[in-house]
Amino acid sequence: MPVDADGWSAWPAPAKLNLFLEITGRRPDGYHELQSVFRILEWGDTVHLRPRRDGVVRRVGASVEGVAEADDLAVRAAKLLASSSNAFKGADIRIEKRIPAGGGFGGGSSDAATVLCALDRLCGLSLGVQALARLGLALGADVPVFVHGDNAWAEGVGERLQPMVLPPAWYLLVSPGVHVPTAELFRAPDLTRDAAPAKISDFLSGQRLGNCFEPLVRRREPAVEAVFQALSEVGAPRLTGTGSGCFVEFADRASAQAALERLPAQWQAWVVAGAEVSPLRAALAQATT
Repeated sequence: MPVDADGWSAWPAPAKLNLFLEITGRRPDGYHELQSVFRILEWGDTVHLRPRRDGVVRRVGASVEGVAEADDLAVRAAKLLASSSNAFKGADIRIEKRIPAGGGFGGGSSDAATVLCALDRLCGLSLGVQALARLGLALGADVPVFVHGDNAWAEGVGERLQPMVLPPAWYLLVSPGVHVPTAELFRAPDLTRDAAPAKISDFLSGQRLGNCFEPLVRRREPAVEAVFQALSEVGAPRLTGTGSGCFVEFADRASAQAALERLPAQWQAWVVAGAEVSPLRAALAQATT
């Protein structure tokens, strides 16, 4: 990855979609057993990194509104890396945010994964994907999928991943502009926690495409319900993750773009392609050549 005159390099931090999401049970420790399919997208944030030699980890510029530097997942990822390798001597981190916070598109988790993987490469740590994924899991259940970089069938809390080959697709994404409190959703008494376990074939046949959080979010958030109603006019809308973000899948870009043009202009919306492999993994591979 090219380094500019000031020592900065830029790395992709792609967004994701949960093409379906269900809870199959609850563990003794209180965590939920999930099943999901992660789709990596050809769109997301850009993470700028500049290694340091004084052991300092510093965020440069603005981040998500209301997120303190100490709570920023990208900063926490770099500090976790420092605690895991004596060879890491600190870094400056600057992030161009495109992925809306609280939408379920995985922005914070992806930023953290990019910090882990890119600094591992830039600083010659050679920790390996499995070790980086374990570090990422300590930051959040979605981080490992971004570290591995594959579209994947996920189980456990989302950390047990099986790579999947998904057909090419385009997506119309809409952010209703509301931040859904994930912890409250998981505590909701009307959340379905005992879905029958699905098989990959159930998903591929179209039998399992739902999101167990969708009914709750639509009832609680009028803005999400409004987006669902509008998207129902152009396709079959779905919710991603435990956020407020909504999407419709299309076979081609032209169809997705035509659907976008029918939406109210005031909504944040994007037409993006599904990735075959993560743009981050492609950038890491290119950096070795």
